Amino acid sequence: MTELHTSGAVTGTGVRSRPRAALPALCATQITSWGILYYAFPVLNPQITATTGWPTGATTASFSAALLVSALAGIRVGRIIDRHGPRTVMTAGSLLGALSLLVVAAAPDLPLFTAGWLLAGAAMAATFYQPAFAALTRWYAPDHVRALTVVTLAGGLASTVFAPTTAALTDHLSWRATYTVLALLLAAITIPAHAFALKGPWPAAPPAPAHAGGGVSAIARSRPFWMLACALTLSAFTVYAVVVDLVPLLLERGFTTSQAAWALGLGGAGQTLGRTLYTTLTRHSTTTTRTVTLIALGGATTAALALVPGPYALLTALSVAAGMVRGNITLLQATAIPDRWGTTYYGHLSGLLTAPVTAASALAPFAGAALAAPLGGYPHLFTVLALISAMAALIAAAATPPDKPPACGRRIRKDPP
Repeated sequence: MTELHTSGAVTGTGVRSRPRAALPALCATQITSWGILYYAFPVLNPQITATTGWPTGATTASFSAALLVSALAGIRVGRIIDRHGPRTVMTAGSLLGALSLLVVAAAPDLPLFTAGWLLAGAAMAATFYQPAFAALTRWYAPDHVRALTVVTLAGGLASTVFAPTTAALTDHLSWRATYTVLALLLAAITIPAHAFALKGPWPAAPPAPAHAGGGVSAIARSRPFWMLACALTLSAFTVYAVVVDLVPLLLERGFTTSQAAWALGLGGAGQTLGRTLYTTLTRHSTTTTRTVTLIALGGATTAALALVPGPYALLTALSVAAGMVRGNITLLQATAIPDRWGTTYYGHLSGLLTAPVTAASALAPFAGAALAAPLGGYPHLFTVLALISAMAALIAAAATPPDKPPACGRRIRKDPP
């Protein structure tokens, strides 16, 4: 028995209704939205705290609160996209993102600064990967994996483009003026791109697979769904903790700040490289095998970073390997719903699945830093993170819907339309 490609076919009418500019537009808006709403903050935060006197912990907490708002708002955004498509919600999100950064830039005190970031969190929910994934999954199925890979490859360039751009602006402008410029740039690129490139009929949702016939509520309450959510949440916690804590791990081992930064940066390059391999991986693995393997590999690279003291070249190679796994896990999360329950309720279910994952991503940096000292240092922290990943892999093994036929052999793929 073979495992069918479970994305859910799109009829010829659905293919013809797909906006031709949707994929390139979403590539551009993902680079811009992630680059300005997310990656600019770490660059600007030192100047923010230095000029305002606000505590670093407080400004960082405001940013993390935005991610938590994004997690919660993403559930509603997913429902809207399932019913009406991405154009309105993503255009409104772009407008809100620009306005939120103007609030941040003008904030005279910490409460208003935080309020601006809470608005930014709602904008993130409407403009980041999840709404883009929902759009591409409906428009491009059954070949949606390729479209998702392309847009995540573009999104991976966000830090490459906007971290140095933000730094260059701060050489000539204050942080407030820099955020104002970035807000205007965000509006100029993403509002028209979402408003015009996503214009087109929204295809009707394909019929739900037999094992998903109970509807979105039944799926969301099912044991496989919550086990999958638990596995991906634990995995996200470890992945993001490793990203943030890699630098202090290397510093603790005697390497310089520059060496640690290069290792982290090359890990980001590995993330982009890893995403290019995901389509091939889907051809040669079943859904459950792929999920368990990638989460387990994340734990293995974390354990290696915990156990290997050097040399520097080996630790850098491990950082690249961890980045490659991290890049694949992003696509694993994007395809988790259609691989198991089809595309009928993608937006809603993806919002529910992503909410705890995003929350874990927001809390991981603080939790990692808080646990490092009591555990006796960052190598011990990484050991604990590796054990959490191992637990996540075991949970993922039980996350296949019970009524779905088992797979053997290769998956059947359809040629792209």
